[in-house]
Amino acid sequence: MATLVTLIPGDGIGPSICSATVRILEAAGADIQWDTQYAGMAGVARYGDPIPDETLDSIRRTRIALKGPLETPVGEGFRSINVALRKTFDLYANVRPAHTIVPGGRYEGIDLVLIRENTEGLYIGNEHYIRIGSDPRAAAESIALITRAGSERIVRYAFDHAVKHGRRKVTLVHKANILKYSQGLFLDVGRTVAQQYSSIEFQEVIVDAMAMSLVLNPERFDVIVTTNLFGDILSDEISGLVGGLGLAPGANIGLGGAIFEAVHGTAPDIAGKGVANPGAVILAACMMLEYMNDGERATRIRRALEKTIRDGRTVTRDLGGTASTDQFTDAVIAQL
Repeated sequence: MATLVTLIPGDGIGPSICSATVRILEAAGADIQWDTQYAGMAGVARYGDPIPDETLDSIRRTRIALKGPLETPVGEGFRSINVALRKTFDLYANVRPAHTIVPGGRYEGIDLVLIRENTEGLYIGNEHYIRIGSDPRAAAESIALITRAGSERIVRYAFDHAVKHGRRKVTLVHKANILKYSQGLFLDVGRTVAQQYSSIEFQEVIVDAMAMSLVLNPERFDVIVTTNLFGDILSDEISGLVGGLGLAPGANIGLGGAIFEAVHGTAPDIAGKGVANPGAVILAACMMLEYMNDGERATRIRRALEKTIRDGRTVTRDLGGTASTDQFTDAVIAQL
């Protein structure tokens, strides 16, 4: 019986790269039935709502979604549609792998996974202005909320991920030397959880030192776990180690299901031109297949994608070629 999955093509280049990914999944024989829904500007155009009830209801039914990039409408009350979706379904774990695909870069053999807490920290949006004298916006205050329960479940997720995928080490990134309460709580919980995983090496690193070490010696790291803001920054840094966001997938996983996505933007400058690179969504779909316990098919697709890119004959212009999205997709399918 086919697995029902919500497909949110998104905005800008989203429909093009999601269509390419669906073609590849079908060519690989994935037994998926798609429930296509809309969000972002596409949701506004169809329903007058950037996060339509129809889309939320679909994700509640399927509990799995594959999503293209979304544009958050200005003045609609959302800081970010992506953040709103994570909060709605309590998708507390943001999983961002970084794996060397394109040869000849500054680094070779990068194979990292960053696991970011997705629902707490500064990104809860609890902030306000403070009046001083006649100036109502003389100061601003933002509250970073770190809970014991939230810290425990994300650190435990990181260790479980390491065990499941045969990884050797978990590095917890923090700023407890300065933020002794909020970051200190995260670190204390991490140390406690680490004691329950004797087979996995545990390391703790201050965030600024981590940013430097990732540039100097990224091969020293394996699974990285950190809080929301630091994870947002470091996940883009590790994407830069392997060539940028064009081949950067992400997963948002929690109690309410899982949403898999390309982490890059809508690229309006090339939308509708048929030249976008679908690689990030393809890799996100591979993560989705693994989540669905179809790891063998995910491996086949990932290898076909990597072989196409390394061959270099039929790649999109961001990868140094001249191929269209469809031509690139055809080349990946041929490799299958």
